[in-house]
Amino acid sequence: MITLFGFTFKNKIDIIIDVPLSQKHTHGAKQRYLTSEKGLTMNRAFKVRHKNKNVLMYASSETDANILYGTNFFCPDPFIFLRTADGKRHLVMSDLEIDRAKKQSNAHKVHSLAEYTEHAKKKFKRTSGVPEILATILRDFRIRSVTVPESFPLGIAKSLGKYNITTSPLPEPFYPERIYKKPAEVAEVKRAMRATEKGIKAAIDALRASRIKNGFLYYKGKKLTAEILRNIINTTVLSLGYLPSHTIVAPGKQGCDPHDQGSGIIRAHEPIIIDVFPRSEATGYFADITRTVVRGTASDEVKRMYRTVYDGQKLGLDMIKHGVKARKVHRAIQRLFERNGYHTGEKAGRMQGFFHGTGHALGLEIHEPPRIALNNITLEKGMVLTVEPGLYYYPVGGVRIEDTVLVTRTGIDNLTRFPKFLEI
Repeated sequence: MITLFGFTFKNKIDIIIDVPLSQKHTHGAKQRYLTSEKGLTMNRAFKVRHKNKNVLMYASSETDANILYGTNFFCPDPFIFLRTADGKRHLVMSDLEIDRAKKQSNAHKVHSLAEYTEHAKKKFKRTSGVPEILATILRDFRIRSVTVPESFPLGIAKSLGKYNITTSPLPEPFYPERIYKKPAEVAEVKRAMRATEKGIKAAIDALRASRIKNGFLYYKGKKLTAEILRNIINTTVLSLGYLPSHTIVAPGKQGCDPHDQGSGIIRAHEPIIIDVFPRSEATGYFADITRTVVRGTASDEVKRMYRTVYDGQKLGLDMIKHGVKARKVHRAIQRLFERNGYHTGEKAGRMQGFFHGTGHALGLEIHEPPRIALNNITLEKGMVLTVEPGLYYYPVGGVRIEDTVLVTRTGIDNLTRFPKFLEI
């Protein structure tokens, strides 16, 4: 019996590779969200451009991270958020949601959509839609110009123009301060990581419990498939309050396409990429972890690929700290792979090698800026990033290893505890 970082494995693990983990932990927080724009030292590329301006959003916070960040309120239907130039936050809500919004959102005031709809009918002398309601609200606040995210509905923006209201879109990141995670946000990511690791462990336990027969894996009397293993992962994380989506269990050749979810029978002795990235049902924060494993005996080629990817990821983890250029980290990993004979390019009509970025930020979205790639972004303290190099060669399969880390002044705090091993 082997215990690693709180996870117990009953049988022998043939290849175990450890990465030193930071002992720093964040123990809870009084606030689940912190959205202050003050006191932030930001990369010039992430300057807050809507400060002291009137901000308007119309979206569902279930699917739009900007309005969720701005309001701290989950709502399945689109609703109206107005932040005035003096920093006051206003929500306009339907009768269905108004009382909940008063209790759960961070708004200074919650207004009745029904009342504004009636005002709009009287003002425009006809049945009013969203543009007329918005125009009525903005005129009530004596506002003629608003700043909006670039995702703001184009049709509504054009209609507001007819009512002499100017909408000025800003590109993403609309809330640049989201890039720098506050302690409460890091705590949410950590909670998501722990749930994700339990999902991965459930998959590893199932693989270990499977029997190898004639090159196939049998689990509970049936051939083990990607669908069965994905269901084991998803039901585990769902039971912990996290929403899985497009969980990747990609065996063999399917692992050559990094975002192939995987399907069909899982064979013994072939690499399986397991990439799990659920979202907290309560807070909206994501986690992201990838491991590559083989049930049985990995080929020498897969072992060498795994060792090279592990070394590449370790190089990236060792390099990342406040002030380091993202491109420097990515290029260093590329060079390591090339030195080991793993070249990237099109071969036999498909991309092979290391043809994606080293990582990305995450938070209220699974893919947030910045990315660790060939760009001019400087990595800075407070960013939460994935580090996930990979190698993909058809028909051998793919190998990817991914941790999620917090950038610190001197290095990283690795938020991932799940061990790295190849053979089960």
